[in-house]
Amino acid sequence: MSSRDPFTFLFDLSERSRATSRGLPAQVDIKQYWSGIGFRVCGRRLVAPMGDIAEVLEVPGSTRLPGVKNWVRGVANVRGRLLPIIDFEDYFGSSLSGSRKNRRVLTLDMGDIYCGLVVSEVFGMQHFPVDSYTDEALDCGNEFLQPLLKGAFVQGETFWGVFDAASLLESEAFLNAAALVA
Repeated sequence: MSSRDPFTFLFDLSERSRATSRGLPAQVDIKQYWSGIGFRVCGRRLVAPMGDIAEVLEVPGSTRLPGVKNWVRGVANVRGRLLPIIDFEDYFGSSLSGSRKNRRVLTLDMGDIYCGLVVSEVFGMQHFPVDSYTDEALDCGNEFLQPLLKGAFVQGETFWGVFDAASLLESEAFLNAAALVA
């Protein structure tokens, strides 16, 4: 044992520890992020809030229905539940683009409405800093799609329109899928 007193020993130990320590990590500001499912429709990149999309599926086989508008592809059996399949591009007066293998169905299950929207492509989960949101009207170039967009997230030069599924499901044009029979 050393002849030093305990206080001096502890003081020396403390000084050596401070001299070899790495220090505390730098203070980092924590950014909040908004997450959604990214997809392409009418040539535009859109994003839907996570809670609005129940499921993303490959396009299932469907059975045509008589007496409905052209944008209703039919109905599919998805795990024992009948899912109306809507060609979302055709609904807006456009046509599906890109490769058939990239097309997906965004399943909406809100209230009493359960349906699947076929889109040209799904980009998966997208994360945007909350401060990159703008509520300015994004001109999407489609008069029918425009009312369904509630602001946008800006990511570099790319604008991601925020798709409001509730507005679609409340739309009289969407809910009235019956074709006029002469």
